[in-house]
Amino acid sequence: MKALKNIFGNFKRYSFLMNQLIMRDFKVKYKRSVLGVLWSILNPILMMTVMAIVFSQMFKFKVDGVNYLVYLMTGLIMFNYFSEASNLAMTSVVSNFSLINKIYIPKYIFPVAKCIFVGINFVLTLIPWFAIILLSYIGLGQYACPITFSYIFLPFIFFCFFLFTIGIGLFLSCISVFLRDMFYIYGIILTIWNYVTPVFYSLEILPTSYQAIFKLNPMYQFITSVRSIVLFGERPSFLTLGILFLISLCVFGIGAFTFKKKQDQFIYYV
Repeated sequence: MKALKNIFGNFKRYSFLMNQLIMRDFKVKYKRSVLGVLWSILNPILMMTVMAIVFSQMFKFKVDGVNYLVYLMTGLIMFNYFSEASNLAMTSVVSNFSLINKIYIPKYIFPVAKCIFVGINFVLTLIPWFAIILLSYIGLGQYACPITFSYIFLPFIFFCFFLFTIGIGLFLSCISVFLRDMFYIYGIILTIWNYVTPVFYSLEILPTSYQAIFKLNPMYQFITSVRSIVLFGERPSFLTLGILFLISLCVFGIGAFTFKKKQDQFIYYV
């Protein structure tokens, strides 16, 4: 309890720094950009259009009984958030060594700030995502996406997803201080992780013996839970919600514990 109290106290005390770090990332990302933050909305639309054409028209991917555009976009925006946030969080401590050496700052602020920054972009990408869902509801595509009361569970699932990503980010940002090769290794891991996550394909195309293994992938659990709501209007069971929360809490706990245990040694690896 004391540790949690200290963490929340530091967040309040260093909230100004956190805001400045996030604002700095926005300024750097959209520097000299005419459209600026609007790209956060346009990018998923353009990406979804290209991917939809490639997979549905060229490679003839489809998922029976659902709107493939919504199916694909749901997987894309969630995996893209995880990929970008975890990558930026991984490099956050190393790239801020000059600041860490000068003054005392809780070091976990850097990876958390990166996850929040990408999280704001993620929220913006939900605008075109909801727009596609609404268009499907009024007739875009062969299958309509039902809009039901189950949507109220989406914020909780996204919160668990965010907590899971922070846990991964804390763990990676710690490991990368001692092992700079992690910058390259994680790129390979992400590529493999992308292909074993059913972003653009359905798990049903795989042999039954493999499906159980693929379901152990946490990203599959998060993405599938969201898809069950928006594609089928299904309310997730409390068991499913509990599993998602447990996954996110465990990963966050591992990341936070590893980071806290090793952070005092960071100064020796500048």
